[in-house]
Amino acid sequence: MITVDIEEERKEIIRRYRRLLRRAKPFLKDNDAKLIKKAFNTSLEAHKEMRRKSGEPYIYHPLAVAQICVDEIGLGTTSIVAALLHDVVEDTEIELEEIEADFGPKVAKIIDGLTKISGVFDHGSSQQAENFRKMLLTLSEDVRVILVKLADRLHNMRTLGSMPRHKQLKIISETIYLYAPLAHRLGLYAIKSELEDLWLKYTETEVYNEIASKIAESKSSRSRFIRSFLLPIQDEMNKSGLKYEVKGRPKSIHSIWNKMKKQNIPFEEVYDLFAIRITLDTDYDNEKAACWHVYSIVTDFYKPNPDRLRDWISTPKGNGYESLHTTVMSKTGKWVEVQIRTKRMDEIAEKGYAAHWKYKDGMGSSHESGLEQWIGHVREMLQQNDTSAIEFVDDFRANLFHDEVFVFTPKGDLKILPFGATALDFAFDIHTEVGAKCLGAKVNNKLVPINYELKNGDQVEILTSIKQKPNEDWLHFAVTSKAKSKIKDTLKEAKKIAAIDGKEIVKRKLKQMKIPFDGDIANQLRALFDEKTVTDFYYKVGKGLIDPAEIRRYKELKTVKTPEKTKRTERSYTDDIKKVSPSHDILLIGEDMDRVDYKLAKCCNPIPGDDVFGFVTVNEGIKVHRTTCPNAPELLSNHGNRIVKSKWMSQQQTAFLASLRIIGTDRVGLIRDVTDIISRELKVNMRSITIDTETGIFDGTIVLYINSTKHLDQLIKKLEKVNGVMKVTRFDETSEND
Repeated sequence: MITVDIEEERKEIIRRYRRLLRRAKPFLKDNDAKLIKKAFNTSLEAHKEMRRKSGEPYIYHPLAVAQICVDEIGLGTTSIVAALLHDVVEDTEIELEEIEADFGPKVAKIIDGLTKISGVFDHGSSQQAENFRKMLLTLSEDVRVILVKLADRLHNMRTLGSMPRHKQLKIISETIYLYAPLAHRLGLYAIKSELEDLWLKYTETEVYNEIASKIAESKSSRSRFIRSFLLPIQDEMNKSGLKYEVKGRPKSIHSIWNKMKKQNIPFEEVYDLFAIRITLDTDYDNEKAACWHVYSIVTDFYKPNPDRLRDWISTPKGNGYESLHTTVMSKTGKWVEVQIRTKRMDEIAEKGYAAHWKYKDGMGSSHESGLEQWIGHVREMLQQNDTSAIEFVDDFRANLFHDEVFVFTPKGDLKILPFGATALDFAFDIHTEVGAKCLGAKVNNKLVPINYELKNGDQVEILTSIKQKPNEDWLHFAVTSKAKSKIKDTLKEAKKIAAIDGKEIVKRKLKQMKIPFDGDIANQLRALFDEKTVTDFYYKVGKGLIDPAEIRRYKELKTVKTPEKTKRTERSYTDDIKKVSPSHDILLIGEDMDRVDYKLAKCCNPIPGDDVFGFVTVNEGIKVHRTTCPNAPELLSNHGNRIVKSKWMSQQQTAFLASLRIIGTDRVGLIRDVTDIISRELKVNMRSITIDTETGIFDGTIVLYINSTKHLDQLIKKLEKVNGVMKVTRFDETSEND
């Protein structure tokens, strides 16, 4: 039993509160300090009996969230008050009306946006998605809701170590699926990077620790390298009388891991492990010239890579990010990324959306147009709020693009669209009517189809026809959520009309057969024709895809089972698990760690020893996925109620398929040596082996049956010692083929 020193805790709470006030002091006005004190006391009293999983007083959490709002996002009094009170309505007896009476409508609105929806949801819906939707809907009224939520999520991720594993999986998946892209889109790069790093820490712990230790090991040599690299540049900048600050920092662990994975290379081969940032102190009117001046100084001493110049000063990113990036070759043969920006640009890069308002009065509106345009698109999307919550969240997430393409209208106006956007996206960006009647486009005076993928610098003119109408294929051509939602709206309207026609045809047919029409009969017909919904059945009849004469089959069947009603509570998912008869004893599933039937997901091919979770599917029972499965973030984010704990038993020796990729230098007898280790030494059965050789390099894949991750690791280590083998990695066969 841990003894708690109440007096020491009380002193620590006061210390943390005073630190918050000190940091907020520079921008406090009039009665702001009193309002913050009132919010602190309200929160302290409301949470006085509560403790976090770590055992700490609960008040530490709202204080930490408020501190992040001030220090890392740069928010003001309203957000501090909301951060201090963000959990009181959800977790305590205090009602939202009391908050509004004491702290005003703005604070109440933010807290309402952060308060989860309670209640029971239908089978097939998702409480998580409903909560996301509720929070995101407030974006159209007050962006601070999202910013406070990001601060809340960042602190939860920082203190995730005390949570049970299944809770960790849910939180990290939501983070990588929605919150990290959202932080990126709002320009909060530091928060986005930390969220991604923490996701990796809890998903691929060994990989994270290995990269972190390698970065730490190279710190002193990196510092020496940066000093010698900067010496001539700083001398020249000093002569020019420039005021500046220089920082050298390693890339985030997540971005290094991403490069290692995408390029299939080890840590040592990632060439731009760190970036050097030069931050200039200059007035707004002189910013562009000063940045290019520094660029010319850097490239006087080091040769730039022409393909790696990124000018986000002339054309800022859609989230307002401004900076000049170049990658240059150092004297020691290393590529170095140099970022050049001003103090204003740096603050916007670190604090994103919140920092824009600080500088709004001093600069033209064009600098905010990209971010404002995106907020405008989101507001439009939010108004079209007639989709399911899961579809809504997926559409919203699709709009949180990372890369952008810059294109022009025939008059020369700049449009910023997501990377991969098509002529059809451009048409809907101009106007909904233009999009709906889009026939094709002229790009740089050449005719192109509506699915033409836009490239930087394209000048686009949309061609329309009054006879043109959106069809299902258009959803495959569109990338932006605006285009997709408008196409869906049009298709839904057309489907509704066809379904009404279909219903009338069904009624007439049943009347001819002297069968009374009602909801049960319609549902039985839906089951007979294997359609998901009655509306789908009516639609297919209306469109002629189901011949009305076929409805006679209904009369021929003496009994048609009425399908089981799909309306169930969330709890029934776990009830389903209990009903499954145990036939395997390899995996333990559910809260009670029972032995139940399951299938292994083909998307990630889990094997014994992998960190896994169970997912209750609608038709195929429980499917087991690896926690690192490409589909894991979406499943865990949108369907947390259908996730069940799963854990491998170690004693079972059953063979599972695993795929290995081997790369190396070709030589006589290499394949024999590899197969000897697999078959004779480790007695592993192979299903297939394919090896391609070209100009002395071989690249092979081996699919084999192994017992566990430990067994597989042992095999990989042995194979790596074979003369000529450079690299052996596990991959998911299905994902390679997709």
